[in-house]
Amino acid sequence: MSKTKVTNQTKAGLLFAAPWFIGFSVFLLYPLLKSLYNSFTEYTILTPPVWIGLENYSDLLKDELFWKSLGNSFYYALIAIPLGTFVAIGLALLLNQKVKGQAFYRTFFFLPSLVPVVPLAILWLWLFNGESGIINAIVEPIFHVKPNWLGDVKLAKNIMIVMSTWGVGNAMVIYLAGLQQVPVALYEAADLDGASPALKTWRITLPMLSPVIMFNVVMSIIGSFQVFAQPYIMFPGGAPERTTYFFSVYIYDTAFRDNRMGYASAMGWIMFLIILVLTYVAIKYMDKRVHYEAN
Repeated sequence: MSKTKVTNQTKAGLLFAAPWFIGFSVFLLYPLLKSLYNSFTEYTILTPPVWIGLENYSDLLKDELFWKSLGNSFYYALIAIPLGTFVAIGLALLLNQKVKGQAFYRTFFFLPSLVPVVPLAILWLWLFNGESGIINAIVEPIFHVKPNWLGDVKLAKNIMIVMSTWGVGNAMVIYLAGLQQVPVALYEAADLDGASPALKTWRITLPMLSPVIMFNVVMSIIGSFQVFAQPYIMFPGGAPERTTYFFSVYIYDTAFRDNRMGYASAMGWIMFLIILVLTYVAIKYMDKRVHYEAN
């Protein structure tokens, strides 16, 4: 192949890729670099950025609300990720069984994940309303108590976790697809050896499903620290007592309510670094335990 022809092919390839490069540069790379610069400035949109070095980051270390919101996000992630993973895998295993009405059950459990976030938050506000909610209409006649679900410090944050677990339909479908790829011959060999269903699940299903589990866990780590709409709508101001004031909400309030864009940019980069480190640790830890069929 002549050098001229190679050059023309390179030019053609770059030309076809140019729209992606332009979009990446304008909508991702530039905002990313701009936010990094802004994190070292005092910036309020209405005035030009003023360079202040590491002052925003040093102020964050002394900001009690920063640590409070970060702790809330860690608490949410620490419980919601394992619980959601366990429930999603359990549902996938159940829905993988050959039973009558299988398509209906799969659709039924997947539907909650299709509900838009805002109507979903309003729905849960109605369900857990302390005065006239459906949950209390069931609980009160049986247990003779009327919990203030959304106003109790010990309950409010856990309702967010239950809410996230209720919407594991997307992960469930991915696990279900992964289960379809497990070779039937492995189960047949296990049956010949007299393995119990529990042993087959532990020794065959979960190892073969491990690459899918790793993918979903990593995506859950990223998503759990970016939860915003539900706490913002259901718990204005992080009520009660800031126990539902998540880190993403604090970033939003700092940027668009307090108009402190530089400080919010610094928090955004802290979130990015936290997610990056947790994702790296999760991948390094799980990669040694993931079974790839080709191995």
